[in-house]
Amino acid sequence: MRPQHLIAPDAAPPPPTARYSHAVRAGPFLYVTGQLPVDPDDPQAPLPDGVAAQTHMSFRNLGRIVDHAGYALADTVFARIYLTQFARDYPEMNRVYGEYFPDEARLPGRTTVGVSALARDALVEIDLVLWKG
Repeated sequence: MRPQHLIAPDAAPPPPTARYSHAVRAGPFLYVTGQLPVDPDDPQAPLPDGVAAQTHMSFRNLGRIVDHAGYALADTVFARIYLTQFARDYPEMNRVYGEYFPDEARLPGRTTVGVSALARDALVEIDLVLWKG
């Protein structure tokens, strides 16, 4: 089976300067491109203030892509999170993250990395790998 490249029509569109699919389905896996806290209903709007609001907005975008592909966030097997202010924002981002993955018995694997910068001066970016058997 060939990989299927997906663009979710109700998720934040890729910016004109970036070329990517929102997600690629390869067999039972779904690889979701990193999502910034861009409002999918108004992509030119300023980013929300604070890492909590930005984490929620990133998950809003991820959720729209995951739903479009026929998966659920509960199908996540791995998450990668990028933070520009790691020491300051990790606790609050982690609290919000827990709202999206509340089942302690089914937590995805995860890497959280501090980075020097993200597009649009975002505080957070999140990508996911999902599996549905």
